[in-house]
Amino acid sequence: MNDQELINYWVEAGTPLGRARRQLRQRGKRALWFATVNSTLILKRAIDVAASALALLVLTPLFVATAIAIKLEDRGPIFFRQQRVGLRGRLFGMWKFRSMFINAEKLKDQLVQQNEMQGGVTFKIKNDPRVTRVGRFIRKYSIDELPQFWNVLRGDMSLVGPRPPVPREVALYSPEDRQRLLVVPGLTCFWQVGGRSSIDFAGQVQLDVEYIRSSSVWLDVKLLVRTVPAVLFGKGAF
Repeated sequence: MNDQELINYWVEAGTPLGRARRQLRQRGKRALWFATVNSTLILKRAIDVAASALALLVLTPLFVATAIAIKLEDRGPIFFRQQRVGLRGRLFGMWKFRSMFINAEKLKDQLVQQNEMQGGVTFKIKNDPRVTRVGRFIRKYSIDELPQFWNVLRGDMSLVGPRPPVPREVALYSPEDRQRLLVVPGLTCFWQVGGRSSIDFAGQVQLDVEYIRSSSVWLDVKLLVRTVPAVLFGKGAF
């Protein structure tokens, strides 16, 4: 574009017709962006529904075996339903196989000083005395998390996304930390496949924000593939 063409462009842009054209182009770009985002979300949800329904069916024998093992150890409840914080702060009940003794929540306050997740608001300790023998095995290989396929099927969670926090943790979040609540929480994420509990809280937040900024269906597929060896080897799980 030469100088005269550039002058003509800006002169035209300043006229009512030019402004109308510019607004029309901007609206077209916004419409295209929204269409792209919505189509991605629809595809992501379709994959979530299909994969979670299939997983619940295929994993039924493992579910039954795990339920029997938990029941035989201490006769307590098989499942544990905990309130978690999801998309934009919405509360929902997240399901797990029970891996701790029945009075675990009461004992937690007595163990706060032993928290090994430094510099953050989450609570994790190795050799947690609240965990049962069966619980140690199913936690190492993430079997305790499998009932969350039901949460995915319901729409509370997605296959991939930041792990859902508990309300008491969210109450201590900084503005940076709250970015984790901008998307639907998931079963697996960057730090779940890259070290799990061995990554400190700040590192987890950084990886979650990175995922949100670069989220795509293809990225979700790659993270799901990486989740398989991470679960089988139990790296960073406690």
